[in-house]
Amino acid sequence: MPEAYLIDAVRTPVGRRNGGLSTIHSADLGAHVLKGLMDRTGIDPGAVEDVIFGCCDTIGSQAGDIARTCWLAAGLPMHVPGVTIDRQCGSSQQSVHFAAQGVMSGTADLIVAGGVQSMSQIPISSAMTCAVDLGFDDPFSGSTGWVERFGDQEISQFRGAELIAEKWDISREALDELAINSHLRAIAATKEGRFKNEILPLNGVENDEGMREPNPEKMASLQPLVEGGKLTAAHASQISDGATAVLIASEQAVKEHGLKPRARVHHISVLADDPVFMLSAPIPATKRALEKTGMKMGDMGVTEINEAFGPVVLAWQKELDADMSTVNPNGGAMALGHPIGATGTRLMTTLLNEMERTGSRYGLQTMCEGGGQANVTILERL
Repeated sequence: MPEAYLIDAVRTPVGRRNGGLSTIHSADLGAHVLKGLMDRTGIDPGAVEDVIFGCCDTIGSQAGDIARTCWLAAGLPMHVPGVTIDRQCGSSQQSVHFAAQGVMSGTADLIVAGGVQSMSQIPISSAMTCAVDLGFDDPFSGSTGWVERFGDQEISQFRGAELIAEKWDISREALDELAINSHLRAIAATKEGRFKNEILPLNGVENDEGMREPNPEKMASLQPLVEGGKLTAAHASQISDGATAVLIASEQAVKEHGLKPRARVHHISVLADDPVFMLSAPIPATKRALEKTGMKMGDMGVTEINEAFGPVVLAWQKELDADMSTVNPNGGAMALGHPIGATGTRLMTTLLNEMERTGSRYGLQTMCEGGGQANVTILERL
């Protein structure tokens, strides 16, 4: 089978809500990383065959095919098309999968994948509620088939996280510890310059803005998000702004353009689970990916699993028996933030750099996603 190679990966810093990137138009966020990727790789932008960007809440500045808008806003060749995809939080990880599939199928040689999200300007779930005046309170309740299957129960990431914490018997103390470690790891990684190779500074922002020195006593005093629950705001990912871009190439393109691949796409897959639990799918998705590849977690020198909520990571760890010293070693979304449409390739960019730093041959990435879905990518460092 033809191979798909990851040539380079770049990102903006992750801006906190109403922070240093909050006033930048979504198209300009995406344009920044696209221009940076073209400059770093030295590739002729006219040779790119498609631009695949993940983005959620595609209204306002993110409507009208933001992938195409970002490319044009970057001043790049007009003949290159773009397409925007929405697999919720895993949108940009899925963009890499689609790009790799295009290359591996032989229908394309050079594709840019990535994602963009301005959560400061377009609040999370805006697209879920913007049609209330048109008679739709949410995406589900008006559907006869949905109600017949799932009833009128609450469908939300917060409920899903609580259900996971309950089912896998995850304590408040364990969640606090995970959150503290996420911030400490992110602070250490930033101080050591581990993100320097992946971040393209923007608007005076050079580093991720979300991390902060944890205060265990204050964290322990936080009230649960729901009465009787375990989750607090400290156990959730942060609302953020950012963009990411990755260049995927075929072997033919590598030769033609004199490119030096940094990694090979070893495995791509996606699997779904219960949409009510919503966030549990990384468990079966990772298990299936390992089965299909004949690999085990011990083969992975680095793993990135999105810290959408603390219970997602801890339930996954219990089921996969993963070594947490190699999981999110530079912090996760509780510290670094979660610009939802861009996080998939943010994780991949960080994964790639950490694999190179540690000399790891293989790295795995997985994410929970709305609808009870999860992508899994395994990279081989070259």
